[in-house]
Amino acid sequence: KVQEAELRAVAAEAQARAIQAENDRKTKELDEARKLQLSMLPEKLPDLSNLDIAVFMSTATEVGGDYYDFHIDLDGTLTVVIGDATGHGLNAGTVVTATKSLFSTHATNPDIIYTFGEISRCLKEMRLRLLSMCLMILKIKGNELVMSAAGMPPALILRADGTLDELLIKGMPLGTPASFPYEVKNTTLSKGDTILLMSDGFPELFNEQDEMFGYRKVFDTFEKIGEGTPADIIGRLKKAGDEWKGNREQDDDITFVAIKVKA
Repeated sequence: KVQEAELRAVAAEAQARAIQAENDRKTKELDEARKLQLSMLPEKLPDLSNLDIAVFMSTATEVGGDYYDFHIDLDGTLTVVIGDATGHGLNAGTVVTATKSLFSTHATNPDIIYTFGEISRCLKEMRLRLLSMCLMILKIKGNELVMSAAGMPPALILRADGTLDELLIKGMPLGTPASFPYEVKNTTLSKGDTILLMSDGFPELFNEQDEMFGYRKVFDTFEKIGEGTPADIIGRLKKAGDEWKGNREQDDDITFVAIKVKA
């Protein structure tokens, strides 16, 4: 009996070491995925005389794949991209890496739908099972905005007169097996207008009572704080989210891009 107890103790210790080793491996993989994800982000924001820009990303404990980027053409056109890879960990990071490379290649192309097609085609060829990329691309030239989206939350524009426009484009994420007829929306910007882009981690933020923040609360909050600078707006959105979730852990990445047309 003593020998059996000793054997059980040895087996239990070996199992504990194996579990710890697996936990250490997963922690290392998540850390690597987070570093990869953050390395894909631009080092500095565009410096434009007519636009004020601020960004924010908070990665979840379980790394997802949020992504944002910018490009300025020689003619002054600002191209903005915000995305959210499905899945988690290193695979999601791989999708973000591929998307960044493809965006860098096609950012100057004025045809957003063509760019979507090329990104989707390349992601399909990677054959990453059950992984795809939700993406939104905006182009701002002068006072004209052109945009399209694939599986992203709506772009919000708080006009200088206080009205809120919701630019929602329904579409499948890029890289999914089925093709989809993506659409383009156009609008005119005026001085004082503010654009808010976000990933779904913010509206789908849960509190300790398992209640979701929701899009209605996002709209209402943005309307109340939209007169501030983009940095102020993002700061107040972060505060609203923190107050909402309380002590509950954030389980998805949260990303904001806020752009205000300077008055």
